[in-house]
Formats: sequence, structure tokens, C-alpha cells
Amino acid sequence: MALISHKNLILNRATRAWLLLIDIIVIILLLTSFILFYLYPLKKETATISMLPNIEQNMTITLDEFMHMAEEDIAEESTVFNIFMDVTLEDRLKQLSSTVGDPIFIRIFKEESILEVWIRTQAEYEHLKDYTICNYSGGLGPKLKEGDRQSPEGFYRVKKQQLNPNSKFHLAFNLGYPNRYDRANNHTGSYLMVHGNCVSIGCYAMTDQKMEEIYALVEGALDNEQTYVQVHAFPFRMTQENMARHSEHEWYDFWSELKDGYDYFEAEKLPPHIRVENRHYTVFEANE
Repeated sequence: MALISHKNLILNRATRAWLLLIDIIVIILLLTSFILFYLYPLKKETATISMLPNIEQNMTITLDEFMHMAEEDIAEESTVFNIFMDVTLEDRLKQLSSTVGDPIFIRIFKEESILEVWIRTQAEYEHLKDYTICNYSGGLGPKLKEGDRQSPEGFYRVKKQQLNPNSKFHLAFNLGYPNRYDRANNHTGSYLMVHGNCVSIGCYAMTDQKMEEIYALVEGALDNEQTYVQVHAFPFRMTQENMARHSEHEWYDFWSELKDGYDYFEAEKLPPHIRVENRHYTVFEANE
């Protein structure tokens, strides 16, 4: 019995020794973890970018690094877009093998304050130049009545007799407001122009230097037997995203009609033929 008790005592001591050793190992591991965490803390602002192209999977970056990459992408896109604004008219005409006198088409975007000029090369129109609109009146939405100080939206035509080289606003051409749609809907107003002098009480005003280029392109095209220059005035670039953003706006239905014309040109690179039927714009295939 004494021998058995002695063996049990030895086993109990051995067990306690192993348990003590395990406890020591656990404590060492915990201490090591705390030390490593202190020396190499996790960065709180990290982003997994495994879904981004051209970057290795399972890679992490800080939020600042991610934002910097996004800014570089935006800058690159802006550089591509701004070529139509920053390049000179002479250089752009040369790049397209075009000349003043070729047929042109104009689009106006209120929200972006951009006037686009497109020029016909062969079978379709190409993006020639962008000009910053210096000033326009009112907010988003069409002009409704004389004196509301609202710049118009819609599909307009500029003919030769609408040019005014002696305007008190440097140079000007009349948009032709009210057009057939405006008259059908009892919209009133007069002398709605694109002109220089950067002052607007219902018009789209440019700086004098920009207006000289735009006027020369319109006048040249009309002198060279383009019957009229279409000018499409939009509240904004009529993408699906922008339409969704304004889906609750009072003029959404009207803008949906304008979007049909916008979409046609985006697809065909030819200005559509516009009619007014039952007080609404209707878009048909280009007849140029």
C-alpha cells in the first residue's frame, strides 16, 4: 500500500508539473501576442481591394492610399474629357481634318455649365470643342413666360437671319425661342440668345473670346449652306444616373422627352429630326 501511495504521489506531482508548464506556455504566448500587437498595430483604416483590377488579390491598403488611387483615376478621366476644352479650336479642327464652314451641332448642359460643339466629318458628327458657359439665368427646368428670368431648355434651330454681329452683348445668335413646342404649351418670351459679355437675364452668356469662336463656327456653317444649326439645351447630361437623381422633380416627364433626343444623338452621332405632336416633342430618325 505504501508503494502504491508513493507511485500516486509521483504521478500527481508529474501532472501538476505538466499543467504548470502548459500554463507558462500559454502565458508566454499571450505576452508575445500583446508585444507584437503593440509593436505592429493593425491599421484601422484599411480597405480590401481584391475586387479592383490590376491589383493582386487579398492585398490591403490604407484608406488614404485608396483615395489617392481614386483621385488619380478621376484625374486621368478628366484629362481625357477636358481635351475638348483645353485644346485650341485651330488644333482641334486640324486633328479632325475639318474647317470653319463644316456643318455643326450644339448641345448645352445647364448643370454642368457646358456648351458642346460637334462638327460633321464624313457620315457623322465628332466632338469638336467644349466651352464653359459664363452665366445663365434661373435653375433647372424650361422657360415658361416672359420675364421669368429662366434660360430655356428644349430643341431649337438657328438660321442665318438669327445671327446678330452687332449685338450690344458683343456677338449673339437667337435660339428661336419660343419654338413650336413652346407656343403649343403657351410659353412666352423673346430674344433668348447665346451671346458674349458674360451677363444673362434669360440667355446663355459666354465670355467674348469664347463667343467669337462659337459665332464663327455657326456663321461659317450657315454661310456654307447648312440650312440651320440645331441647338439642344438640356438641364444636365441625361444619363440614367442623372435621371434617377431627379426622378422626383416636377419637370421629370418633360426631361424624359428631351432624353429621347439626347439618346438618339449619343447612339447615332447625328442630330435627330424633332417634331412637336400633341404638345409633346417626338424624336425621329435624322434627315440630314
